[in-house]
Amino acid sequence: MSRLFRPDGVKNIAVTKLTCDLVWQIGRAAATILDLHTGEPPEFLIGKDTRNSSDILEAALCAGICSAGGNAVQLGIVPTPALAYLTGMQKADAGIMISASEKSAEYNGIRIFSRNGLHMSERLLEEIESLILYKPEQMALYSGRKLGRISGMPDGRERYLQHLQNCVPGRLDGLNIAVDCANGAASETACDFYTRLGAEVTLLNAKPDGMNINLNCGSEHVPKLMDFIAEHPEFDAGLAFDGSGERCIAVDENGTLTDGDRILAVLAEDYQQQGKLKHDALVLTPVSNLGLADFLKERQIQKITSNVGDRFVLEQMRENGCMLGGEPNGHILFLEDAPTGDGQLTGAKLLEIMHRRQQKLSTLSAGMRSYPAVMTSVSIPEYCRENWKNDIQITDLIEKQEALLGTSGRLLVRESGSESLIRILAEGRDFHQMNQIVTEIADKIRERIAESS
Repeated sequence: MSRLFRPDGVKNIAVTKLTCDLVWQIGRAAATILDLHTGEPPEFLIGKDTRNSSDILEAALCAGICSAGGNAVQLGIVPTPALAYLTGMQKADAGIMISASEKSAEYNGIRIFSRNGLHMSERLLEEIESLILYKPEQMALYSGRKLGRISGMPDGRERYLQHLQNCVPGRLDGLNIAVDCANGAASETACDFYTRLGAEVTLLNAKPDGMNINLNCGSEHVPKLMDFIAEHPEFDAGLAFDGSGERCIAVDENGTLTDGDRILAVLAEDYQQQGKLKHDALVLTPVSNLGLADFLKERQIQKITSNVGDRFVLEQMRENGCMLGGEPNGHILFLEDAPTGDGQLTGAKLLEIMHRRQQKLSTLSAGMRSYPAVMTSVSIPEYCRENWKNDIQITDLIEKQEALLGTSGRLLVRESGSESLIRILAEGRDFHQMNQIVTEIADKIRERIAESS
């Protein structure tokens, strides 16, 4: 794995750590590499979310692209899946999204997509990174006629909305929904999209001010939406997105959480009944609840496991010919409709099932029984990444707890792919036992890392 580009791109504190100079270099390096591969000045589509740093980083990125002879097409504020879709539709050489997804406003990020709207290949990312870190003198830098140009795509958002409408097989007439936009990119599109499908829409947290993205709202802070729905019985459901519009978490008419696992259960069962679930298979990650695995087994739906992260889910979907996959965080992928997770599309597909089958969300999701789960994260220094796995006191404790759980539950201890964190998940029938297991392992990791510092 390259040092700059982790599975979900480059993310850090904007301007001070994810500096304008670094973003400028990313633009220059990307334009240089794609020019070498295509032999023509490359075209980049650029999208951004609502953070106050997005404009600054967009200016640096476009300057880098154009100074190396590339052309930048600015889409403005759009969800990440809109950028991915439009890149593929436009046959641009690449798309670059400026967003830190679910993170708070002080962060920002850079994620590069290929011309088909998929994540840029690891090989090309490593070539771009190599120029930035080791061969900066080989990056192109032009003047005069060779400089690239900056333009816009005024109808980009409308093209995306029409695409979303085409991906939803039915209508939402009569449904009354509350939509939490996390003060992010979906604030620009969600009301228009769901209204076009016939729903009555109440937007929450859809007034971005540059600093309130994901702030106590959206898919990372669903309890507020749960309370809102519970206090307003006139709503049929609620949807919550992250700042980049990739994730969707739902809330049923009673104010009860319907996470990504339950959404997948509803989708998979409906697709199977319609004969649309190819190979009767679904792609999940190791962090999916054991209850979802039981649900699939009961319905003879094959579970295919990928690494954690939407790009890995998508890889397994393409490799196995699966049309549906996702994660508990609400990252759901529809292979035939979109090249990346799309929260608004996920919500619409779920609501369409409710409308077509004339059933409440609580009824649709009741078939999956969730195991109690406890999850926590432990921050570690960058130099400890991977090294903690060699600490016998940590590994012995993990093995002991795994043996204690046996076949009645599971324990997952893994490093985050995008941050210097160790994530610990315990799942089983006894919540208090799971909490004790997670706490003991987290304390041991902190103790051992402190001793080795």
